[in-house]
Amino acid sequence: MDGRQWRATIAAAQAGDRRALDELVEGWLPLVYNIVGRALNGHADVDDVVQETMLRAVDNLGSLRDPDSFRSWLVAIAMRQIRDRARRKSADRLTEDVAHDAADFAELTVLRLQLEGQRREVAEAVRWLDDEDRQLLSLWWLEVAGELSRRELADAVGINRQHAAVRVQRMKARLETARGIVRALDGACPELRELTGRWDGRPDSVWRKRFARHIRGCAYCAEPGRAVVPAERLLVGLALVPVPVGFTLSLVFGGKTAVAATATATTVGWSAKFLGALTQPAVAVTAGATFVAGGAYVVTQTPDAPPPRAAAPTAASTARLPSSTPSAPTPSVSPSSSPSPTRTKKADPYGTVVDAVDKAPDPDTEPAALPRRPASGVTSSGGAHATMNHRGDSVTLQGQGYVLVRWQISPQYRAGSLVMPSWTGLKGKLFHVASGGGRRMDDPVSSTDTSATGMGNATTGYAVLPSGTQQMWQNEYFYVDGEVTLTVNERGADYGLNVFPSTWDKVEEDVRSGPPDGTTRYGLVRDTGKDNAPVPQYLTRATPADPATVPQRSRV
Repeated sequence: MDGRQWRATIAAAQAGDRRALDELVEGWLPLVYNIVGRALNGHADVDDVVQETMLRAVDNLGSLRDPDSFRSWLVAIAMRQIRDRARRKSADRLTEDVAHDAADFAELTVLRLQLEGQRREVAEAVRWLDDEDRQLLSLWWLEVAGELSRRELADAVGINRQHAAVRVQRMKARLETARGIVRALDGACPELRELTGRWDGRPDSVWRKRFARHIRGCAYCAEPGRAVVPAERLLVGLALVPVPVGFTLSLVFGGKTAVAATATATTVGWSAKFLGALTQPAVAVTAGATFVAGGAYVVTQTPDAPPPRAAAPTAASTARLPSSTPSAPTPSVSPSSSPSPTRTKKADPYGTVVDAVDKAPDPDTEPAALPRRPASGVTSSGGAHATMNHRGDSVTLQGQGYVLVRWQISPQYRAGSLVMPSWTGLKGKLFHVASGGGRRMDDPVSSTDTSATGMGNATTGYAVLPSGTQQMWQNEYFYVDGEVTLTVNERGADYGLNVFPSTWDKVEEDVRSGPPDGTTRYGLVRDTGKDNAPVPQYLTRATPADPATVPQRSRV
């Protein structure tokens, strides 16, 4: 729903329309659940606080004068309930209760959003924050993820925006300290192992200070050469943690019982801004439903529904295949074996098109138009400019956007057969969208020597691609929507890769650069804008011990 539709829904709910009230509850329950869950770190009281928040919101909806302020008003109610609950509980009782929790919210965040690497590190670091910092982080996390504005964050805490900025900066500093603790505890420092021998395993402020003091003075744990991505870049566009299976919300109060008609529990992170997409029947079938009996919302989920991911609410995103689905057999079905007109009109499932060897286009042939895909930003474990020169060097890319892989082939140092780099551990989708850089690797060295390729010469020798491998330009562009790791498998010919997060504008400018001459050419646009766009060769969802063993035909 857009803002105008939400205002109309709120006005209808205030006038007593039960269907409109249902839409408010089903749309905003996930946001409240994430705020409360993260603030209380999954404590057993989360359900009660969420229940009380929604009850108070619905019961006092008539007092809301400005529908545009509904979200900040609802968030403020949630924060008041969190603080009220803290005042009611003693510190000793809280510690006792936490010890009996089956899984904290940090664990739920990691499992349900399938977080890995530094994103997982941020989620686990939340355990080390004090209650006040966790409450603020529960709002800031959603601000960075695009679910709240800074104004709404400040209103919920009850301070102005300037004060909120100071509070957030202090909280972020303590979060970075906690991230360092998580990294160190995953390491193999012998002194830290000795220190943890006296630790009961529960994160608290005393041990946080002890571990932080050790890390500051330990060259091993401090990891001075490690590239640490700022937390806000890791959280951009991250989905809400879906409401858990079996969660029950009872809203029975004097004739105002909300009764849901149809809703989903798992699609696109349960974000209210995607509610319009959630009401589509095709989505509801694949995602699950919310059934109602006696005024109680019971969230269910189909057993083999894939975990949610942050993605645009498109038909393609709701039809995403689980990573365990085999990709090779299905695409090989010939058109003659599928006579149904409705089936032949469907776009190819993701992974059916693997880049094949193409003939070099004429340098004077301008590339096709480059489709514009959504881009919220890509983070790289190697930073803004990752350089990989040796076998085993790798970089992990996360997010949604364009990436440049620039080739540096050096036959003057070592010629021979290239062992191609591989893409492993794919979560989501990866497309080979364009090629540029003004030069293709098999272009003639000069206009007079048309028999020699651009990857060497008769004196130094040549770098040779494996048979059937896609020929490369100096710059190869890819589009990431999820997470993937690129690894250099250098063994024969000498080469290096430079990896940069990029933008649509830069890709478009590169592939259209000119004017062409004997050694400079236009680039090539490969992207169709659909799921049948090429995917890179040597791509797999698996994470093999030796990435060089990834087969040439992609496995996605």
